[in-house]
Amino acid sequence: MKKLYIIHENKEWTDHLVNRLEELDVPYEEWFLDKGMVDLTNEPPDGLFYNRISASSHTRDHRYAPELTGAILSWLEQYGRTVLNGTRALQLELSKVNQYTALQKDSVRTPKTIAAVGKEQIIQAAEKLQTTPFITKHNRAGKGLGVQLFQSVEALREYVYGPHFEESIDGITLIQEYVQSPDSSITRCEFIGGKFLYAVRVDTSEGFELCPADACRIGDMFCPTGIEAESKPKFEIRENFNHPIIEKYERFLQNNEIAMAGIEFIEDDQNEIYTYDVNTNTNYNSEAEQKAGKFGMLEMAKHFKQQGNL
Repeated sequence: MKKLYIIHENKEWTDHLVNRLEELDVPYEEWFLDKGMVDLTNEPPDGLFYNRISASSHTRDHRYAPELTGAILSWLEQYGRTVLNGTRALQLELSKVNQYTALQKDSVRTPKTIAAVGKEQIIQAAEKLQTTPFITKHNRAGKGLGVQLFQSVEALREYVYGPHFEESIDGITLIQEYVQSPDSSITRCEFIGGKFLYAVRVDTSEGFELCPADACRIGDMFCPTGIEAESKPKFEIRENFNHPIIEKYERFLQNNEIAMAGIEFIEDDQNEIYTYDVNTNTNYNSEAEQKAGKFGMLEMAKHFKQQGNL
């Protein structure tokens, strides 16, 4: 019997999808790729394959999950299996440099960014950027890990050569202009099957780690997901969001063979939009969805059932 194969390395981020699959009677099997084998002497099973490996896998002691996934996706694609979020999606998930160059190719504006390897090169990049304040971030991260805000190059130098410097898992640090949001928020646009589902406003006043998954409450102690202030929620779906950027995002997803994604942007005080992150293993916040009556994992399960005739 044909089924959906879910390729992942984080059960907490996948349980919500599994619940929806069972609700719709969609047959599935989980491939948990913290370790494993790729048997190139045999064909893969028939079915629909969905990759949701995360760039932050190394923070869960799954350092080589992306590399193993890359091998498996190559194997699946060799045999013509239907893969949602395949090799190209994985390439973008694991590199913000790849994201920015791909976004710019589709005329999507990104913040000014310089990539650097080496401590002195990080300092030189900040000097070359010629703007303050600025932020640093890891090229391969996830959940906003490694993001730091600096008011000066000297402050960056103290950090880079100090005891708390955190190097990206791939060695590449990004130095990026800081775009100030007037209301301390960003917007995350969710897409299923390459088509826009909804946009969610995220309050950034408490910091940069903006993972929307409810499971962040369990394991990621510094992820503020689900924390609701008395005045306003951390995550809130923007009703009737309609902006020309959506058409650009959908074209970008099509051109890069990405079916499921969350794309984040920030808007400055001149209403200019800067797109800075593409998440190909997107998660959803249950409180925001419940309030709006929109459910990402349910729509995703419906898409799988239709796409794979399951």
